[in-house]
Amino acid sequence: ETSSTKCDSLVIVEPELRYGLPVDSFIIEENKVGRNEHLSSILLREGVSFATIHTIAEKSKESFDVRGIRRGHNYTLFFSTDTLRELKHFVYDIDATSYLRCSLSDSIAVAVERHKVTFKRCEAGATITTCLWDATQAKDLPPSLSLELSDIFAWTVDFFGIEKGDNFRVIYTERCVGDNSIGIERIDAAVFTHHGKPFYAFFYEQDSTSSYFDLEGNSLRKVFLKAPLKYSRISSRFTHSRLHPVLKIRRPHHGIDYAAPTGTPVYTIGDGRVIAKGWDKKGGGNYVKIRHNSVYTTVYMHLNNFAKGLKNGDMVKQGQLIGTVGRTGLATGPHLDFRVYMNNQPIDPLKIEAPPVEPVNNDNIQDFINYSDSIRGILDAINVE
Repeated sequence: ETSSTKCDSLVIVEPELRYGLPVDSFIIEENKVGRNEHLSSILLREGVSFATIHTIAEKSKESFDVRGIRRGHNYTLFFSTDTLRELKHFVYDIDATSYLRCSLSDSIAVAVERHKVTFKRCEAGATITTCLWDATQAKDLPPSLSLELSDIFAWTVDFFGIEKGDNFRVIYTERCVGDNSIGIERIDAAVFTHHGKPFYAFFYEQDSTSSYFDLEGNSLRKVFLKAPLKYSRISSRFTHSRLHPVLKIRRPHHGIDYAAPTGTPVYTIGDGRVIAKGWDKKGGGNYVKIRHNSVYTTVYMHLNNFAKGLKNGDMVKQGQLIGTVGRTGLATGPHLDFRVYMNNQPIDPLKIEAPPVEPVNNDNIQDFINYSDSIRGILDAINVE
């Protein structure tokens, strides 16, 4: 778009720019890097000499290695408008916010520039019929929104137990380049209604650190994550009598089986120490056992492999990678057998009630309540249909 500035009776029309170049001064072509294409193959096709390409590669070394040009990324060619139709500028989109611009004049200039990023406040809501991902896509919301919501509510909502009719409302800040969204900067507030109960989350900063808190100022971060992996389904629940799929006999299954593709990352649900890592001769295959405190221990079985460098005695942090899903041991297909022990007795992992940590401190609680009250009304008014 063009813009204009009025100065007395004179109107100055500012040219439309693309990558900082005036659009009306060039013939412009846009394309994507193809399979096995690289800088030289693209520029040679447009009549650029090997010597010029070498100069571009040398001049760009400090800011961007042109060997890093990737298939599927956009590039734009700016040609002269005369009959010679010479390539004057080559622009490669490094990512959503930065680009490599090569000016092919007598004095070749190469620079990595950044687009101007603007921020827009957005509101959205949806009712879930199948899963959170489908609900966000049906409303044409940013793809990362479902991931952000699942991370925020990982300690309070069982995303493997989502029911039809569960819903969410969210206020978030979106990053934009021009009119195009390039992702979510932050979720500012959200409420997820699960099994008829609303769970609130408000982004709040205190003492130079930020987190999400509920209505009372309790942190949404709990001692344990609700599940040790993402994007899977429960294929077998905690029971004292289950027909074993391999042995064909009934015996207790004191864990949760999460069916997921081989290689799916598995994370520890809480801080702790690795007290066992190896092969379970009773059918568990590759497994890791973690003691979190004097009360709780967790076990992760049928792993395809272990996280690099993980060994007995290691301290691990909540959400740390410990291995990947596999089908080692007695398993008919790839899945994670996840078990939780409380005081050395097996308990249903889906029924753990973990206390919150790091609440809003007393000095800030009134400020937080004022803030959450002011935004809650806006949040609750968002349509979920």
